[in-house]
Amino acid sequence: MAMGYIPLEVKEAGTGLQKELSLGRKRVKMKDLAVFARQLATMIDAGLTLLRALSILAEQVENPSLREVLSKVKTDVEGGHSLSSAFANDEHHTFPPFMISMTKAGEAGGFLDVAMRELADSFEAEVKLRSKIKAAMTYPVVVFVMAILMCLGMLLFIVPIFEGMFEDLGGTLPLPTRFLVFLSGLMGYIVPALVVSGVGFTLWWRKHGTSPKVRNVVDPLKLKLPVFGSLFRKIALTRFARNLSTLLAAGVPILSALDIVGETTGSVVITRALEDVRVSVSSGDSISGPLAKHDVFPPMVVQMIASGEETGAVDSMLRKIAQFYDEEVESTTEALTSLIEPLMIAFLGVIVGGMIIALYMPIFTIFDLIE
Repeated sequence: MAMGYIPLEVKEAGTGLQKELSLGRKRVKMKDLAVFARQLATMIDAGLTLLRALSILAEQVENPSLREVLSKVKTDVEGGHSLSSAFANDEHHTFPPFMISMTKAGEAGGFLDVAMRELADSFEAEVKLRSKIKAAMTYPVVVFVMAILMCLGMLLFIVPIFEGMFEDLGGTLPLPTRFLVFLSGLMGYIVPALVVSGVGFTLWWRKHGTSPKVRNVVDPLKLKLPVFGSLFRKIALTRFARNLSTLLAAGVPILSALDIVGETTGSVVITRALEDVRVSVSSGDSISGPLAKHDVFPPMVVQMIASGEETGAVDSMLRKIAQFYDEEVESTTEALTSLIEPLMIAFLGVIVGGMIIALYMPIFTIFDLIE
């Protein structure tokens, strides 16, 4: 100002440390959003103003990243923005389109507390669904990783010791033992290559795993897997039915609801089917008609939706479908877990046991070699 300049824009100067800290920003999980939505619904239902409720939540939420975002949301609401537009303006995209649309519908209809409660129920159901999947996959993954590590440890550290002992004794080793020694010699090249490939694939997947090109290939293959394909299909149907039911019950227009639900199912196959449904609905046709043309939707789902259209209760029918497939996912994960456990134990026994037998086979002839 002393130099005669007039500032047109003022920005906060961030230090290198601040930039470094911002890169390590804690992720806001769906569980955090579920707790926030339920608390906000309770406060609004208790008669607190929206600003007062946001002020309280911005101070008491445990996740520091969500606390920062809610402070900005509160500032936007104070500036005259609606809650849904404040959610949409978040630069970190903390709030999914599903939540923004539900909030907008609640504001328009005057039932924001009900919309927040529906959101909390939907998020909690999704968190529960994910926990079931993780519980089903944890055991086989841990056993498989342990088997790989045990095999690598034996090939890298134990087999070379036996190899040296056998060379000192002389003689010809059995074929399984020679194969094991050959693999042990290759481990010096294979292990670094596997580590580099694993790190490279992980970095590539984080960058391109959600791109349309990759998902167009991976998602259809996931549904065709021999054991897990049925589980992935039921999970996608659960999300489709529950999220569409929640949006329709909140008064979100059907075309907007179909656009949003297509992004939340986690399957490109269902997203494509919903695009056909949207075209059909926009021209005045039904929802169930186009769904019947896609194999990913079982006849039961199509018939229940058609019945809901006839009675004007599509949202309640979708909720029943979600409950049915939620139970199906739980029973399927339990069945897979009970099936995978003995298979993984047998796999571990065959691999490790086979290596031990191959190592000890020359011992049966060790006395002949000594003589």
